[in-house]
Amino acid sequence: MSAAIPHSGRAVRPAARWQPWARAAAGLAILAAILAVTGAEPFLRGIASVSAPAIAAAALLAAAATAAAAWRWRVLAGRLGLRLGWGQSVAAYYRSQFLNTVLPGGVVGDVERAITHGRRLDRVAQATRAVVAERTAGQVVQLALAIVVVAAIGFAAYAPAMAVLLGSLGVVVALAAIGMLSGRVRRAVVRELGILREAFRTVGTVLAVVAASVIVVTAHVLTFVVACAATGVVASPEQMTLAAIAAVLASSLPLGIGGWGPREGAAAWAFSAVGLGATAGITAATAYGVLVMIALAPGALIVAASLLRRRHVPTDAGRRATT
Repeated sequence: MSAAIPHSGRAVRPAARWQPWARAAAGLAILAAILAVTGAEPFLRGIASVSAPAIAAAALLAAAATAAAAWRWRVLAGRLGLRLGWGQSVAAYYRSQFLNTVLPGGVVGDVERAITHGRRLDRVAQATRAVVAERTAGQVVQLALAIVVVAAIGFAAYAPAMAVLLGSLGVVVALAAIGMLSGRVRRAVVRELGILREAFRTVGTVLAVVAASVIVVTAHVLTFVVACAATGVVASPEQMTLAAIAAVLASSLPLGIGGWGPREGAAAWAFSAVGLGATAGITAATAYGVLVMIALAPGALIVAASLLRRRHVPTDAGRRATT
């Protein structure tokens, strides 16, 4: 997921205010269409298949992915001259992922992460650039890795999957080209790229970002494999890898809430393409979605702790004022 994060202090346009809800509605429409075709049984089976061992495995994999993503963020923030502690980055990333999972649009957590970090340092614009760069770099590596893996598995056998992946890349490039037609957008992009070029200037930074992104993608794919095992899917490593890649890529789309809808649709298509059946894909994707939500529960605790601290700050200030 890559999203333009608004700077603090600017008025939010009405269209921008409704965009998250429009994206959520699109994802929910996909989910409703799947339910209309298959019924609720595959979803209920996926929920019922979640077990304690699967939850433990998902939590460990989520911790690895979060730590790697936080490392990626710290590297790029540091290159842009921003202080970011290790514990602070991990906690903020857990909070960000949780908010992205439960709120519409899939980017609210990243917006909050950028603004909170920026306000702490009084450098919101630079902190925003760091988050945009970090998320964009992660998505680029994820897409490139998916193409490489699918190609290694065998282009002839999985040509449809390769076509979808390349098509997705083509859509991204086309949208970027359309945006560049506007002189204002072109000047803004050139300016931002000039600023962000410094973040990726060194080979060490690029290698660190790629390594962290590979860890994140691998952890997500393995979590989907855990979900498949929990639901009793029996498949070859090639079939499992392709299905997992399709579901993980779809989960990163800023549609729906927490990836629900696009993920199940992509899993149904991928499982059907490799001969495992669309229903099995929906069941596995549902289990994956539930496991991810549970694994990100630390983010909910961090959000709750932050809200409690904010409630107590005025009270403490009032006490000091009266003494």
